[in-house]
Amino acid sequence: MPLMDHLRELRSRLAKAMLVLCLGAVVGFVFYDQIWDFLTEPYCSLPASQVVEGGGCSLIVTGPFDAFFVAFKVWLFVGALVTAPFWLYQLWAFVAPALHSSEKKYAYIFAPVAGLLFISGAALAYTITSLALQMLFGFLPEDADPFLTIGEYLSYMLIMMGMFGLGFVMPLLVILLNLIGILSHEAIAKWRRVILFCVFVVAAVITPAEPVSMLALAIPLVALFEVAELFCFLNDRRKKRRDPTSDLDDDQISELDDQPSDLDYTPSSLDEPDSEGESTKRS
Repeated sequence: MPLMDHLRELRSRLAKAMLVLCLGAVVGFVFYDQIWDFLTEPYCSLPASQVVEGGGCSLIVTGPFDAFFVAFKVWLFVGALVTAPFWLYQLWAFVAPALHSSEKKYAYIFAPVAGLLFISGAALAYTITSLALQMLFGFLPEDADPFLTIGEYLSYMLIMMGMFGLGFVMPLLVILLNLIGILSHEAIAKWRRVILFCVFVVAAVITPAEPVSMLALAIPLVALFEVAELFCFLNDRRKKRRDPTSDLDDDQISELDDQPSDLDYTPSSLDEPDSEGESTKRS
């Protein structure tokens, strides 16, 4: 397909995805109150959130447009979740023609597994939010009260849920790269310590400055990475059993046998008489 046709198809896929995303945002608009109560439940369950006497859970606004921007983010967030199968299909329909049949087979299997892992990571982030906030509020002086803005709290929740979800999907990407032959277990084992160190560094960077969230993200990631490494080890061993030359380097020089081999025919068989009694020389 020419380049302009690719660009037209990409424009069509993006337009369809954006249209469906806007329709999904309507769902977020209709159920905004219930969704907001669900998102603020981890914070409102803390005693530190009951700052205003008789006012219940306290979240403040500092600007005239804060409430609208928060609601708009929630609408888009819900719209993206509700319409995820459709816009993921649009992405898949654009990429699929460039994939081999084996790669398509793996994608069909891994797409639902990736969705399940992402939801599991987001659910874990939601579960530990109250514990993480309680530990952070523990550093407050006795004469200080926490007043969170709704924008800061929503950004915190979405970032935590998104990062935890993506983190849970990364080990699955390692398995996929190994299955299609890009990443070997030998390379993983070589950089294993560096990878584990980077897991803890990334977990410390994307989570708040407290150990609960960092360990809640790092420990499951390490466990999932170990499972992915074990899968890669077994898969590479299976490949070597089927094809002993599968692990050879393409740039490695092959060993040549300098000993002459026997011919498949003898000099007497070069000339054979044909049906008319004449000899015919084989080439």
